[in-house]
Order: sequence, then structure tokens, then C-alpha cells
Amino acid sequence: MFIVTLLTTPTERTLDAALVDSLRNAWGGGDAIWLAIDEAAEFAIPMMPDNRWDVWADLQNACVDLIIQPAENRRKKMLLADMDSTMIRQECIDELAAEAGVGAHVADITARAMNGELDFEEALIERVGLLKDLDAAIIEKVVDERITHMPGGYELVSTMKANGAYTALVSGGFTAFTARVAAGLGFDENRANTLLIADGKLTGDVVRPILGKQAKVDALHDITARLNITPADVLAVGDGANDLGMLTLAGTGAALHAKPTVQEQCDVRINHGDLTALLFLQGYGRDAFVT
Repeated sequence: MFIVTLLTTPTERTLDAALVDSLRNAWGGGDAIWLAIDEAAEFAIPMMPDNRWDVWADLQNACVDLIIQPAENRRKKMLLADMDSTMIRQECIDELAAEAGVGAHVADITARAMNGELDFEEALIERVGLLKDLDAAIIEKVVDERITHMPGGYELVSTMKANGAYTALVSGGFTAFTARVAAGLGFDENRANTLLIADGKLTGDVVRPILGKQAKVDALHDITARLNITPADVLAVGDGANDLGMLTLAGTGAALHAKPTVQEQCDVRINHGDLTALLFLQGYGRDAFVT
């Protein structure tokens, strides 16, 4: 048995009941359950449809996300989340670079690295090197003035925790940011790289080893072993190439507003919903969200 979830942009709420019923009838689905009126609905189907991705492409043009997943074990016991452009709207290193006067150059490297065009660790070392001698006090300024949470993040973390899940923020960014973001959203733990500071200024380097793609996979293994659960019990979410390891290993790996090369390798793609889409995927209705 599989569950089909249809959802759209929360601010628009334009999911058409006729569209839901049409697709349900075409695929021999059960009764539609509305998780949020005009925003998200689901129904069960007996088998995976052959035209899944053709329908997905058509619905993208209508600003509707389509996700099909096994009905079994879809409500997860752990959330493993990327931070930059996932739990927050920004890329932290780009915001620091803007303060250092090298914003455009660093942003270009970041975009290429997140799309898998550059080695993540080498790209990180190069970008951090461009921040050398930046006043360390700028970090707090950037966190306070430039960093904003992605819509739905608080509801996602709070609702999963209220239902017994463990939540971890794992980033290729920096602990100076993950600590604040994790505390603000209620994550149980956070992991990231540590910027080196000397005499009140950034040295242009980070503590080794660098946390990249493999570190996120290692975090998944470490935390699930500690909790005595399996990767199948994990919902992972990210947007960049360095997230692919954890996304493909987790029971549900969600590409959220992700780079095209990342979407191509993920079955769960959220392009129109916000982070609350990850609650709809688990069968939570909006009335069950912790806000």
C-alpha cells in the first residue's frame, strides 16, 4: 500500500478538490483525507503508478507537489535537517562574505558547491580563506540581522518532538550559527564546522576534520545507533549536493526547494510547500501541528 500526498503553497492554498478526486479515481485510490483544507490532501493506492513522474511534472506546472511513499513507517522517529537554505533562508557563509566585501565571489562558489560542481571541502576552505581578518563580532551581527528561519520550521521541529521524535541539525556551515538556530527552533542537538578565531578576528580557517557530506551520513548512523532506531526511522531534509548522502540513506529523504541535481536523485521533492510539508508527508493534519 502506498500513500499519495498532494500539497501546495501554504500562502496560496489553491489545491483543487476536483484535481485530488480526478487523480484518486485514475489511480484507484481510497477516500481522500484533507490534512489542511485547500492546501494538503492524501489518499491510499494499492501500487506505485507507472506514470508517477509524468503526473508529477504536470502538477509542478500547477504549483502542486506530489509525493508517493509506502504507507508503512512513514511517521518518523527522528528528524535530521540541513541548516542553510533549509531551516533558514540564507547561506551563512554568503552573509559573512557580504560583510567582508567578497559577497558575490563567495556566493558563486557556494552555488556551484551546492549543485555538486565543486568538491565541498575544497570549496569551504576557499570561501573561509576569503573571510580572513574579518572581525569575529560580525558573526553575532549577521545572526541577529541577516538570518531568518524558513517558514514552517518551528512547527516541524515542535510537532515531531511532541510526538516523541528526536531532532538534530547537521550543517556544513558553522557552529556559531547552528547553536543559535537550533536553540531558536528547539532542536535536540546540532553539529557543524567551527570557525577559528585569533585576537578577535577570523583566521581564514576552520577546525579539522571538516564536516561535509560524509559527516551528515556519520551523524545519521551515530544518532540512530544511540537512539536504538534504524535509518528507516529517519526523515532527512536538505537542498544541496552535500546532503545527498543522508537523503538517500534515510527512510524519507526530502529535497526541499533543492538544486536540480539533488532533486533528480530524490523521490521526495518539495518545491511549493514549506517545511510543514514534511508533517503532511507523515500524515499530520494542520490541526495537529504544534505552533
